[in-house]
This record gives sequence, C-alpha cells and structure tokens, in this order.
Amino acid sequence: MQSEENDLRQRTKEFGLQIVRMFSGLPKTTEAQVLGKQVLRSGTSIGANYREAYRARSRAEFIAKCGDSLRELEETAYWLELLVDGKIVPPDKVSIVRQEWSDWDERHARKRR
Repeated sequence: MQSEENDLRQRTKEFGLQIVRMFSGLPKTTEAQVLGKQVLRSGTSIGANYREAYRARSRAEFIAKCGDSLRELEETAYWLELLVDGKIVPPDKVSIVRQEWSDWDERHARKRR
C-alpha cells in the first residue's frame, strides 16, 4: 500500500505540473484564459487534496479527501472538454492530461467495485 500511495503522490504532482504547462501554452484569448484558469485551479487541487488525504487522522478523513481529489479530477475533465469541444485548443494539446485522467478514473472505478 505504501508504494501505491507514493506512486499516487508522484502522479498527482506530475499531473499538476502537466496542467501548469498546458495552461502556459493556451492562447491569450479571454475564453481560453477563463477556462484555463478553471483547469489550473481544479487540476492542481487534485494533488493537494491527495497530499492532505495521505496525512489524514482517520480512515473517514482519508476517504473524504480522496473523494475531494476525485471530484476535482472530474471537474478538470469537464473544463478540458470545454476547451477542446469549444475548439479553443486542439485535442492533442490536452491528450496527455486526458490520458492521466482516464487512468485515474479507471483505477478508482475498480476500487469502488
């Protein structure tokens, strides 16, 4: 369990860094910047919430914080979809970030079963 927790800590940090890099490359239009800031907030909150979960004082607190991370992940996916579907950025610009989201979603879906 310890190595999986460390793996998730690293993956959430890397995900946040990918979000920061993606935001830096967005067009400077109002639409791109507004949606990009939403992605930036939610995408970097995932790792922060997971770090808080990692230091939880109880199992219930751990579960709640992990749930916060998953909600932020889902929100991030929404903003990314708007960026792509709104033709603000091409799909390949967010493909790495979307792949990580899919991996996380799949992993947690298995845990819920």
